[in-house]
Amino acid sequence: MKTILSTKKLSASQKKMFQNNTISVTDYNAIEIKSIDFESPKKVGYGIFTSQNAVKAFFSGHNRNTSTIETIFCVGEKTKSILEKNEQKVAKMMKNASELADFIKKTHKTDTFYFFCGNLRREEIPSSLKNEKITLFEVKTYETRLKTFKFDQKWSGILFFSPTGVTSFCMENDIENSAAFCIGKTTSSEAKKHSYNIFEAEKTTIESVLEKAISTLNKTKNDVSIET
Repeated sequence: MKTILSTKKLSASQKKMFQNNTISVTDYNAIEIKSIDFESPKKVGYGIFTSQNAVKAFFSGHNRNTSTIETIFCVGEKTKSILEKNEQKVAKMMKNASELADFIKKTHKTDTFYFFCGNLRREEIPSSLKNEKITLFEVKTYETRLKTFKFDQKWSGILFFSPTGVTSFCMENDIENSAAFCIGKTTSSEAKKHSYNIFEAEKTTIESVLEKAISTLNKTKNDVSIET
């Protein structure tokens, strides 16, 4: 039987997707997210969110000034969905941070931005904007903690939902010949440091990662690994 390891806890319905395809799934949380107290201006002109964790933290009550944001740019459909659930209008959504940085550089070179992020945020947004001398303030709204765990089993596929999830897993384990299924470009880039057997989901959603894993594993007769 083919086996999957998810570096994020899955819901019962998500696990059922694998069970319906005769794939065994094991899940755990490779990272832990904790909202922290933060301060930002009461009124923000342009705000950037590249993760759903930043959105959840922003609206968790840890914002001492209860900021409002006039224009919001974000990365990923899930991030946009959570913003909209909090009655926020998203002006621009891009698939990954690099694409969003390119958009901002082309259309908002003279504006000031607030980047709501975590303590382990990646460099795509800050470096790209600062290189163009675009004013950017970083506001840490949450902390990411790595939860390492050593696995003795080999997997047909491993699901990764963030670059830090890849880092956490690889601190105690090797991807080796397992297929790495990644939620987006930045996660794939991190996984490529450890493996060439990378598959990127069509959309930046958990379900899209699961669908990519199922469709790929159903195409191979090998129960342990996929050669590319």
